[in-house]
Amino acid sequence: MLQLNTGSVGTNCSGHSRRTALKAGFLGLSGLTMGDLLRLRAEGAAADTGKSIVLVWLDGGPSQLESYDPKTEAPIEYRGPFKAIETNVPGIFVSELLAREARHADKMALIRSVRHGNGDHFAGAHWMLTGRFGSTSVDLPQKFPSLGSYIAKVKGPRKAGMPAYVGLPAAESVYLFPGYQGAAYLGAAYNPFDVDRANSYLSHASTHIKVGKPACLDSLTTKETERTGDRASLLTSLDKFERKADSTRLMDSMDKYQQSAMSMILSGKAKEAFNLELEDPRLIDKYGDNPWGRYTLMARRAVEAGVTFVTVDMPHWDHHSDLEKGHANNFRAMDTAVGALIDDLDLRGLLDSTMVVVMGEFGRTPRINSGQPGTPIPGRDHWGDAISVMIAGGGIKGGQVIGATNSKAEFPVDRPLKPADVLATIYYQLGIDHTQTFNDFAGRPIPILPEGEPIRELV
Repeated sequence: MLQLNTGSVGTNCSGHSRRTALKAGFLGLSGLTMGDLLRLRAEGAAADTGKSIVLVWLDGGPSQLESYDPKTEAPIEYRGPFKAIETNVPGIFVSELLAREARHADKMALIRSVRHGNGDHFAGAHWMLTGRFGSTSVDLPQKFPSLGSYIAKVKGPRKAGMPAYVGLPAAESVYLFPGYQGAAYLGAAYNPFDVDRANSYLSHASTHIKVGKPACLDSLTTKETERTGDRASLLTSLDKFERKADSTRLMDSMDKYQQSAMSMILSGKAKEAFNLELEDPRLIDKYGDNPWGRYTLMARRAVEAGVTFVTVDMPHWDHHSDLEKGHANNFRAMDTAVGALIDDLDLRGLLDSTMVVVMGEFGRTPRINSGQPGTPIPGRDHWGDAISVMIAGGGIKGGQVIGATNSKAEFPVDRPLKPADVLATIYYQLGIDHTQTFNDFAGRPIPILPEGEPIRELV
């Protein structure tokens, strides 16, 4: 079992520490070469639709009332301290905390009626990311492959020299890396390529960490560097090898998967995609000069370079008290980044081919509590009966609200949907048959989703 003891310890409200969770051994490290991984990823590849997905994962559980499902007529103990504002689509309102996204509602679909009914962080995260009930707080290991891993398996990267599935800074769920964003029985070849595990699980307030040129740009040569103790000479050697490969036509003698792996190391495509030092500082400011904003901008660079699926990790949403300092500040930072991403993709002509999805493992209790011991400031607890999901771009029909909850945002009263319906919609837009089967560890054929249909209003 793999044990990683890095970063702060910390605990979540279930009593699990980040360090304890990392002991779960989800990575499944193997002796596969990069060429082997690329070869495996090509198995079962579907026709390229030219589309990419950016999943903004709000780990910890974001409130539906402070985001996409405000209830202005509810009693104060339900509606909370924040107002609702009208979007650029008449009749559609969101929380005042989402002022940037409100300007793009014509490109967005707000799904307000998702429900799985579970308040367990681990069960909820597994359900939202795989479309199935499976793992729980007392049974942590991932049971089924994630959305990102299935897409990596079936689609592969859109362009040679790029990974299919990327985690920014690292894909995770409830302190687990990759957690329920991993590949499970599909195999390690379909786990996310994490850009910066050393600086993972960052708050938007972690402004002391400047995201620019991630360490992953050098990671492919780390072991050799440790052996020589001289990075400069190693890079010089690689440059010489690349020139020699070109002059002797060595690349022509390799199979296409070895060539793709070599291209990823030597071509500079990945290095350029993940290097924010190449971006205009004014654009960085537009996204928010903090880790969440910078990694969201890096996601745009990644899909532009040919990555098919990108997770942007925005953790620390498990606030049981103090909505203003916790949830409100989180939403403002998320809104700045996501609003800038939609705007940027649209201006570059990439929004129709890039789907942006914002969600977490569940919503929050509609009735505000009295805070936690030691922090007696009102907040909200776990709630799996009313979950809001935002989808923009990727060919979906924007400017609409799907489903509705009751007057207090307690449960769906119109168009109730399951996590599998959300995922089936994403698969559909990518041209993936969600009934397609893959063998589990026991050799049994298991469909990508056991239930769920594409949301008809969107597709």
